[in-house]
Amino acid sequence: MMPLPETFFCILSPSQCPPLPQSISSSRTDFQEPITFRSIMTASFYNHSWAQNLGSAWLDGLQTHGWDSKKGIFMYKRPWSKGNFSEKELREEERTLQTFSIIFPLIFQNHVHQWQLEYPFQVQVAKGCGLHVGESSVGFMKIAYEGSDLMSFQNTSWWPSPKGGRRAQQVSKLFNQYHVVNLRIRAHIIDICPRFLLGLLEAGKADLQRQVRPEAWLSTGPSPGPGRLLLVCHVSGFYPKPVWVMWMRGEQEHQGTRRGEVLPHADGTWYLQTSLDVEAREAADLSCRVRHSSLEGQDMQHRPVGLVFLAGVVPLVLLAGLALWLWKRR
Repeated sequence: MMPLPETFFCILSPSQCPPLPQSISSSRTDFQEPITFRSIMTASFYNHSWAQNLGSAWLDGLQTHGWDSKKGIFMYKRPWSKGNFSEKELREEERTLQTFSIIFPLIFQNHVHQWQLEYPFQVQVAKGCGLHVGESSVGFMKIAYEGSDLMSFQNTSWWPSPKGGRRAQQVSKLFNQYHVVNLRIRAHIIDICPRFLLGLLEAGKADLQRQVRPEAWLSTGPSPGPGRLLLVCHVSGFYPKPVWVMWMRGEQEHQGTRRGEVLPHADGTWYLQTSLDVEAREAADLSCRVRHSSLEGQDMQHRPVGLVFLAGVVPLVLLAGLALWLWKRR
């Protein structure tokens, strides 16, 4: 078995592993909400000699980077994805990430039997940091096996997840043998990552702070049953992501509101739909209300009056058509 080299986790900091930098204690930015930058690598193992890596980096729900594993280079998804790092720093990160993407799979390949891993399987690595105004940055690194938590990094050590059982204990024990390396991890997630995150926020300020008003419209879904309606409120094209959408009866929130996931559009804006199963006779008193920062405090509101009318008229038209057809048949 190939031993874990001391340079393994230097992928998480400049390749020469310089002295530990001082932690960022405070920085001035314009963002107000908690915001997270994370890089994700998924290693897929198909057999003892074939593994494939996929990598990406995200600023909250916005992808900022991809990873070309064949060329060993970053793919910049936004004009500002380099932040304020120099070309030299970025090249160092590319070289160390390439090393990481080679060595990390080998470690798991070398311990397949010991850790009772079964082909095919996947190992996921998530590393990053979060910032909030007036608070210290929070760094993290986690490793998962087949989508289930395996272990996480805290302070200077790896801690097994209770869900990971004996395998998690074995993996964390191996990784904890490299104390100097773990100090480098800590340095990266509490200093280098926040510096890069702040650089992204500054470089992408115009894009990240833009406000795009949502469009909203109503529709009906498949009928839940006789005399009932499934009302659907669509909210689309808004930015930034946080949005509040609720079905209302007067000024009271309807507790039956079902909210879907906020999904991305190709242009970087977002889409959401909420639905409500109600009796048809009650639908006229309802409305879909939307709150978003781009609306400057003015809620957007839509009532399903036309939908209620159609829901009542269409069955009558179909019934009349059926009666006419039967009469002609006679």
